[in-house]
Amino acid sequence: MPVNWQANHNESSRAWYVVYTRHQHEKVIAQILASKGFETLLPLCQTVRRWKDRTKSLSLPLFPCYVFLQGGIERRLDILTTPGIHALVSNAGTPIAVPASEIDAIRRAVESGAPVEPHPYLKCGEWVRVTSGSLEGIEGILVRKKSGYRRSFRW
Repeated sequence: MPVNWQANHNESSRAWYVVYTRHQHEKVIAQILASKGFETLLPLCQTVRRWKDRTKSLSLPLFPCYVFLQGGIERRLDILTTPGIHALVSNAGTPIAVPASEIDAIRRAVESGAPVEPHPYLKCGEWVRVTSGSLEGIEGILVRKKSGYRRSFRW
């Protein structure tokens, strides 16, 4: 099954939250949180990766670096002290609840068997605008992506 989740349907009114995790540690973190008694959702998508010597089908997170967590927010210390967790997705220090309808839509999409994949946000050659930092407001063309946080622009 492409979805890793443990749900208690009697407590469906509890809100869902998002945990920001270390890159490529989503599956382990979801398992650790589940073993601590939290209800988690980690939607996975199937992808094929090719190397020189082999081709392999992998189950990768649909939302890289994020795990959904239902309720249990009062145990914030248990959540944040889990190895590999950076933070709860928050606004002004208050964790943001994800509407249950959004979680249900994600779950239905993944469980439907239809091919799902992460959205490729920025591609080389696209026109972009810097939205924060010392270069805020400057526009340019994305030349290359070095990592998740560093970009090169042509002005």
